[in-house]
Amino acid sequence: MQTKAYAAYDSTEPLKSFNFERRDLKATDVHIDIAYCGVCHSDIHMAHNDWGMTVYPMVPGHEIIGRVKQVGTEVTNFKVGELVGVGCMVDSCRQCQPCKDHLEQHCEKGMTMTYGSPDAHMPGSFTQGGYSSQIVVDKDFVLKVSEKLDIKALAPLLCAGITTYSPLRQWNIKAGDKVGVIGLGGLGHMGVKFAAAMGAHLVMNTTSPAKGEDAKRLGAAEVLVSSDEKQMQAQAGSFDFLLDTIPVAHSFDPYIPLLKFGKTLATVGATPSDMHTMGLVFGRKIITGSLIGGIKETQEMLDFCAEHNIVSDVELINIQDINQAYERVMKSDVKYRFVIDMQSLQQA
Repeated sequence: MQTKAYAAYDSTEPLKSFNFERRDLKATDVHIDIAYCGVCHSDIHMAHNDWGMTVYPMVPGHEIIGRVKQVGTEVTNFKVGELVGVGCMVDSCRQCQPCKDHLEQHCEKGMTMTYGSPDAHMPGSFTQGGYSSQIVVDKDFVLKVSEKLDIKALAPLLCAGITTYSPLRQWNIKAGDKVGVIGLGGLGHMGVKFAAAMGAHLVMNTTSPAKGEDAKRLGAAEVLVSSDEKQMQAQAGSFDFLLDTIPVAHSFDPYIPLLKFGKTLATVGATPSDMHTMGLVFGRKIITGSLIGGIKETQEMLDFCAEHNIVSDVELINIQDINQAYERVMKSDVKYRFVIDMQSLQQA
């Protein structure tokens, strides 16, 4: 299927128009016309080859919302015209224990990412993402989304949403828990919304006092300015859980003293960090990581959003503005997530 897109051609040049072939529909496939695609910081890392794994040309985008155009002969759970989503992965081995436990993102043979992974359906090629007019995905990796919510603001839920929802669920956040979200950006603002909806006493932890009022609008009960030593000391040893959403290199050291004995800081950023362990061993504290979520949990998150009327705060752009959007994301100049109106691709 001839497909229009925007792609990165190398690590330094701006993204530009690109045409490529999607695979033909198979019996278990869903063919989706893409309406909106979110812009994730991971897209920028991959476009710039920051992780040393990018194969060019590459079409980014793994926060996809669209409508079913066609279904394969064995697909019974989706119908033409239905609103659906596709997140960070489009396949896995489905045989290993993590896959059987609905943790496909931890597939022992490696999940097939929505873009940048070898494509088993088209040998010799790599998967291409959602900055495109259409996508073909196996039915088991397609998600149902609610028509009741703002459709364009649903797109970031497929990455930013599940990335922050999953650790809150993994560590059983409940009403009355004191939870800190570190960093108010595309991920952090979703963490605030989810933790507040779960009934937690949410404290926004930020280096920027100016973000405090916005954090309260999003659901934070308090704001803790991490650069203020007196404020940090006053809240030492009082948190049940910390969710670190900072997407760039930083130290965990200032935050470890905030945790109660035996409690956890979960990081969702794939970033380098220097860390002193003294604060861990004396308080038996835990630092752990979390990677998106499985398909079952992602569907649970989308249903939770429909129940609690949760979407991302977004700024809608045309695909022609994607390079300026990348520059703004790197400057943290967006509240809080860019979403591409893929109709604009027709004018590209």
